[in-house]
Amino acid sequence: LEFDLATSLVGQPLVRQQVMKGVREFLENPNPVKPLVMSFHGSTGTGKTYVSSMLIRYLFQRGLQSPYVHHFSPIVHFPHAEQIEKYKENLKRWIQGNLTNCGRSAFLFDEMDKMHPGLIDVIIPFLGPSWVVYGTNYRKAIFIFISNAGGEQINNVTLALWRARKDREEISLQDLEPAISKAVFENPQSGFWKSGIINEHLIDFVVPFLPLKHHHVKQCVISELVQQGLEVRPGVVQEVADSIPYFPEEEKLFSSTGCKTVASRISFFF
Repeated sequence: LEFDLATSLVGQPLVRQQVMKGVREFLENPNPVKPLVMSFHGSTGTGKTYVSSMLIRYLFQRGLQSPYVHHFSPIVHFPHAEQIEKYKENLKRWIQGNLTNCGRSAFLFDEMDKMHPGLIDVIIPFLGPSWVVYGTNYRKAIFIFISNAGGEQINNVTLALWRARKDREEISLQDLEPAISKAVFENPQSGFWKSGIINEHLIDFVVPFLPLKHHHVKQCVISELVQQGLEVRPGVVQEVADSIPYFPEEEKLFSSTGCKTVASRISFFF
């Protein structure tokens, strides 16, 4: 996992550091006091889903297809605000039942910024340091929250630090945490709005994904070409990377869509 994060994940030094620290400490502890809870934040295409699926691939034999990995999307699983009480009951039962089957289960909550506020709090009993909940020992489980919320703030801080000539590798969690907290945990539209998960400090690792620069996008293009078995032609790499919109308007520094549209853009050249 460490090698793959170092070689396949572009432009995310903080992510590598935080994810490896969290996973290593958690797995090396035979009796963790609570489940591992991580929250991934950043703009579209910066690698949040990529890292979570990579992590799951290394921890579970069948990766995301494993019966012990459970993936939730608010649009798919919790679409109607008026049914929130039913969703709460279903979600609590689902997690309890699956942790009874396997204490090493993993739960991924995608698009937390689209989650109905209040819904996620039903899982609070499973995240804390109690020994047993509902007759289930759950302290070896992993919970990952994925969200675009905080992305704009991370981008603004990264841009301000770039203008202050601070190297990307020098950006620390302390530089970004206040901005993420404000955007994610104090936003009425967020799934974490007034959440006990935040108030009770149940998230172990807040993981910020930085916006990607032009040379990072070029690395993504090369990786995608290799993966598709296509010839890596410098001209094509440059053209694909140039075809993506960048911001801010004057500097054109960061990719507006990260690496998300790289695969579809490559098809125009072959």
